[in-house]
Amino acid sequence: MPRVARAFVLALVLAATVLSAQEQWGGYRGWGGRSRFPPRYPTPTSFDGGFNFCRLIYTSDRGEPGGSGWSTDYWDADINFSTRLGELTKTTISRRPDGKPNHLSVRIADPLLFQCPFLNATDVGTAWFTDDEAAILRAYLLKGGFLWVDDFWGPYAWDNWVGQISKVLGPAQFPIRDLGLDHPIRRTLFEFIDLPQIPSISFWRRNDGQTSERFELSAEPHLRGIADEHGRLMVVMTHNTDISDAWEREAEDPQFFFSFSPQGYAVGLDVVLYGMTH
Repeated sequence: MPRVARAFVLALVLAATVLSAQEQWGGYRGWGGRSRFPPRYPTPTSFDGGFNFCRLIYTSDRGEPGGSGWSTDYWDADINFSTRLGELTKTTISRRPDGKPNHLSVRIADPLLFQCPFLNATDVGTAWFTDDEAAILRAYLLKGGFLWVDDFWGPYAWDNWVGQISKVLGPAQFPIRDLGLDHPIRRTLFEFIDLPQIPSISFWRRNDGQTSERFELSAEPHLRGIADEHGRLMVVMTHNTDISDAWEREAEDPQFFFSFSPQGYAVGLDVVLYGMTH
């Protein structure tokens, strides 16, 4: 293992103690998603100059095995990633009065969406945007916003997502492109050559360590993006992989952690730091 990679794994292991007792809620359901936890809508005072992990709330018009719409991987992934970002970089994290990361879940129609320079969305193979929502997202992205979508698997989810993001950014003007080995996003902080294929921990356990959640239909993970006319990435897509499960489940199983979490955090840190600085 290269020296930089060894150092990163060691730093992550030292940081990855179990987070303080998780707040438990009864199965919240709404806005097309299911979650143990209710949304944390922003208020004008939510933004204090520190980093807010902003999760996009969208409506689902279909379901995918193992997914729960916008709330997939919510909110442990949001909390854990924010915590590690603060520990492993010099980024200032926005925090609540109790010291926990001030992560947010944002509806497309909320004007405070434009206060979030970074948006994350998962299970987007189930997403459906109205024309008004597509117009809002287009304005957000063209004004400098950055969207990372993750955890959608196979050709059906991909086609659904392409149909929806094409409402937002017309493919003739804003084509989807592979982010090749020479793209600087792959070495913003830690270098990754191959995009890791990270399964959900439940799939991994049920299928004897396999990683492709749609089997032969999702055998190859893809790193793709959409740039504006100046080459600034507006949208990053990690398809056929579940990067955020490497954050969400970091403390649940040592074997899963060592197999996937260092890679998942390396990709996550690179994508978020690139999106926040370009």
